[in-house]
Amino acid sequence: MKRRDSGDKPVPSAYDKALGLLARREQSRRELRRKLDQRGYAGEETTAALDRLGEQHYQDDERFAGMLLRNRAGQGYGPLRIRMELKTHGLSDAVIRQLLDGAEVDWEASAATQLRRRYGGKASADHAERARRGQFLLRRGFSAATVRQVTHAEVDDADEEN
Repeated sequence: MKRRDSGDKPVPSAYDKALGLLARREQSRRELRRKLDQRGYAGEETTAALDRLGEQHYQDDERFAGMLLRNRAGQGYGPLRIRMELKTHGLSDAVIRQLLDGAEVDWEASAATQLRRRYGGKASADHAERARRGQFLLRRGFSAATVRQVTHAEVDDADEEN
C-alpha cells in the first residue's frame, strides 16, 4: 500500500523502510520498531513488517548481538558495558549471558591493553594513580575482579623491573 505525503511523493511501507534501514547496518528488533514508530507507521503494520523480516532472516536479534559484542570488544569495552548496551536493545538476560560466555575474548588482556593505550607503559606511581586507572577500567565496563587483577599485575611488573 503506497501512501502519499504532502509532497505527493509515495511513502514506503513499513517493511520497505525497515529493509532499507537493515541494508545500511544490522539493527535490533527494538531499534527498528522505535524508528518505524517515530516515522508514524501504525503499530500493526510495524509488527507485521518486523515479523516478516524475522521470518526471512533479514533481521535477527542474536546475529545483531553477536555483531555488537565483537564490535564493542574490539573497541576495548568490557563485558559489563556490553551487557548493558545489549539490554537497551531488548535482548533477554539468557541470550546475553550465552553470548558473553561464548565470546572468545580475553577480558584481562583487553583491560591491560586499554591501560597501556591510555597511560603508556609506565606503572602507576602511587595508590591514588592506581585508583584512577581502576576507575577508568570500571567505566569501560570491566569487572572489579578484572580491574584488580590488571592494576595489581601492573604494580607487580614494575616491582620486577626495579
